[in-house]
Amino acid sequence: MLVCLGASHRTATFDLLERLASGLADVAAPAAARGRVTLATCNRYELYLDIEDADDPADLVADVARAAQLEPEELADGMRVIAGNRVSAHLFAVASGLDSMVFGEREITGQVRRALAEAQRDGVTTPQLERLFQGATATSREVRAISGISEGGQSIVQLALDLAGSRLGGWRAARVLVIGSGSHARALCAALVERGVRAMDAWSPSGRMLPHPAVRMVDGDDLTSALGAADLVVTSTTLQALTRERLLAARGASTEATLVVDLGMPANVDPAVAELPGVDLLDLPTIGLHAPVPELQASAQAHDLVESAADAFDASAAAGPVVTAFREHVMRLLEQELKRMQARPGTSVETAEATERALRHFAGVLVHGPTTRAHTLAVEGRLDEVIAAVETLYGPSAAPQHADGAVAATTASAP
Repeated sequence: MLVCLGASHRTATFDLLERLASGLADVAAPAAARGRVTLATCNRYELYLDIEDADDPADLVADVARAAQLEPEELADGMRVIAGNRVSAHLFAVASGLDSMVFGEREITGQVRRALAEAQRDGVTTPQLERLFQGATATSREVRAISGISEGGQSIVQLALDLAGSRLGGWRAARVLVIGSGSHARALCAALVERGVRAMDAWSPSGRMLPHPAVRMVDGDDLTSALGAADLVVTSTTLQALTRERLLAARGASTEATLVVDLGMPANVDPAVAELPGVDLLDLPTIGLHAPVPELQASAQAHDLVESAADAFDASAAAGPVVTAFREHVMRLLEQELKRMQARPGTSVETAEATERALRHFAGVLVHGPTTRAHTLAVEGRLDEVIAAVETLYGPSAAPQHADGAVAATTASAP
């Protein structure tokens, strides 16, 4: 069963989101989970889990609270538990920018794609989670292509720069320092150039380069002078990169106006920097106050597309038990034949290995067509026909079973 434990700007304070992002950065999934994908952005922290059907999803919140060193009651107030069929509808909406602080933002699609890639790299996904995230990415492309929400959709970076632009004298003369080197920082550099910034300094706490032709990387020795000269400092990293003491040392007795924009999660900037003369801090909670109200911009067509895609995904997923049972039936027959072949006198090792490879390939080809057809028919609402056909042709052992042994001809159907 798929479960999403989600905290976002809609359900939790930014303080709680920061504590989740920092407290769970290196924590594995709850023990009950067979697999997990973590989606962590500047305004949400969500764990997508694949758990046994018998497990209670609500119990997982307590596991996460302990891992993040939070009180379960505190986390329960800010974290939603979404289980079963609603998980796909939620993630598909998230990936399409329909649940973002800025409705229709484009960055979230890439973040969803990277979340899956990181989980695959770490070896913690399951086939069901992979299908879910791949479906979310495909749905987001369809939503943007058909509904046109991206025409008006912004991003957190764009909104932050809109707010910053109203406080600066002009972009062409702005002296900018970017702190960070990740995807947000790269998007930030591109957006700054589009607005007229010709050159900017950049510093990465990790030491990584920020590849952009308009960027001049500075090291730790040059950071102080770059900070002191900047009109605009924008941070987008995973560490607290700017303290009051560091900025005070850079500015000295200067009272010239400096705008600091903090796009990091957890927060990159010590809130006390705003106490310095001439320094103005624009952080995520403040940016969120200026975000457009999604309900006023929401595209009915975009929401309809997401719901249709989620329904199709769930219907296709309902074919999983019968497909698995059919594959296991074919594999059992294959193993029996391989054992008979291996026991045959005079069979060389080379012949046995070549025959096994050929038979396994043939078995894969054999089940591919029925598997694809089963998913298609499930989406059409004809899963009962698939189960009946498999049982009729191959016997009850090739159809999904209840715990009591009865064929699951109805419970496997999509709700």
